[in-house]
Amino acid sequence: MRMKILYAIQGTGNGHVSRAREIIPHLQRYGDVELLISGTQSDVKLSQALHYQLHGFSFIFGKKGGVDHWETWKRMDLGRFLRDLRSLPLKSYDLIINDFEPVTAWACKVNKLESVGLSHQAAFQSDKVPRPKSFDWAQFVLKYYAPATNYIGLHFDRYDDYIHTPVIRSEIRALEVSNDGHYTVYLPAIADALIVPLLKKIPVRWEVFSKHSSTIYTDGNVSVSPIDNQSYLRSLASCAGLFTGGGFEGPAEALYLGKKVLLAPMKYQYEQQCNAFALKQYGIPVIWGSDRNWLPSIIQWVNSSQQIELEFPDNAATIVDQLVNKYAR
Repeated sequence: MRMKILYAIQGTGNGHVSRAREIIPHLQRYGDVELLISGTQSDVKLSQALHYQLHGFSFIFGKKGGVDHWETWKRMDLGRFLRDLRSLPLKSYDLIINDFEPVTAWACKVNKLESVGLSHQAAFQSDKVPRPKSFDWAQFVLKYYAPATNYIGLHFDRYDDYIHTPVIRSEIRALEVSNDGHYTVYLPAIADALIVPLLKKIPVRWEVFSKHSSTIYTDGNVSVSPIDNQSYLRSLASCAGLFTGGGFEGPAEALYLGKKVLLAPMKYQYEQQCNAFALKQYGIPVIWGSDRNWLPSIIQWVNSSQQIELEFPDNAATIVDQLVNKYAR
């Protein structure tokens, strides 16, 4: 009899879904996999059919470099969250895997069921993971937003024995890398009206992928496009560098491809601050929220010959094998 597996995925941002696309085929070798997504901010879609699409709790990107806290609170629906939590038939599964998805995580906790947290956020259960010295209440969010009984973490380095390096998607590994001189920009929490005038002051070509534009347009040396996976991959493969936020998958993919990286982590987003802090240890430049004038930092980065080598082996199959052998009922 085949194992029955539930894989629950956070739908805020693109990294969780992109990683799931790599993990799912390996899980399917072990059993029947049912998929659940909650959240509303991902621009990447699964190729497999969903069994559950839940509202969940999503952090909404703002336009000034941070989370839109008001819009985030407006979209939260605690009553719906509790109804969804109670409705999930979790006892029918032999293995429940959670990529920072809160409904399934708390349903397991309430029903005292085993679950495995497989995510970048799971790495922060370890005190060995680099983070700024300043205390932030958001540490509690990382710990309790999607609790699990067991964890497998992902980070830029193997800081602890349960932490693996990033799962780089096959689309990235298959890219033909070149450098035609342009710079790719993905800053989903910053409006075009703020970033485009700044980039125009630097005489190189910029390709901006915007969460705030529904049309393609060009302003001087800056082209702006809505987020499209294939267009983004073409731009990333042929760029001189990536200017992005403090996410996990985006910088990891660029570093895997040997691209220069400049980070501007979202303000008041503790996980992104930690990611930027970790990569700064490797020499990746960071523009912090307290920086008022970004122009000198961007110019210095464009003129730099940044060379950072990080090894990210193809580890998806190994992670799944270890997970299933250790935690399946």
